[in-house]
Amino acid sequence: MLENFSEIKVETPVDKIIRQIRSLITSGQLNSGDKLPPERKLAEKLGVSRTHVRDAIRKLEFYGILKTLPQSGTVVAGMGITALEGLITDVLKLEKSDFISLVETRVILETNGAKLAAERRTPEDIIEIEKALKAYEEKVRANQSAVEEDLMFHLKIAEASKNAVLKSLMLIITPDIVNSFIQYKVCDDNEIENKVLKEHENILQHIVNGDGEAASKAMKKHLKDVLEFGQSI
Repeated sequence: MLENFSEIKVETPVDKIIRQIRSLITSGQLNSGDKLPPERKLAEKLGVSRTHVRDAIRKLEFYGILKTLPQSGTVVAGMGITALEGLITDVLKLEKSDFISLVETRVILETNGAKLAAERRTPEDIIEIEKALKAYEEKVRANQSAVEEDLMFHLKIAEASKNAVLKSLMLIITPDIVNSFIQYKVCDDNEIENKVLKEHENILQHIVNGDGEAASKAMKKHLKDVLEFGQSI
């Protein structure tokens, strides 16, 4: 009988803000290019602190859903991506069998994405991947969860592949993988995160060297644990 119950998840203010913005986008009330109200006004309307609003916006920027333009404010950037992400979550409901399908898809995308990134990356791409790696390392060194920083590193590699479809597919499947990693405490072990850090550094080095085959192999090896986790739940 116990297995029929599910853990109750308490949403944070940031989660609730993200849910509202996502709902406005998927319902068509916010469209690509539309500008969000200033942080202060949003915070007042929602009855939360500006810090919560800022954190929500930053997270949505991470996933390419919003973007902040100099002297223009925050605008909607990824309406189509968000709608598709909502579709895959709401229609599939992500049973365990669906989750392993997402993980398998991620492996296919990322092994090829790493190869393309090594072949197509620009100096600017290298800087962005290095920034993501540093953010991950800082969380690991501080003994803090680095699930989102981990996946941001992978998204930056997808960007460097110069394949917009590959990046979009990564953005669709990433949120559900993040949620499952948090739920099952996959990256709470600091020893595991240090291992992942070394693997990230290895992948980045192959991309810097422009060695597509080596980058692909390193990525496949890196995702082996993720695949085994997906098969085990």
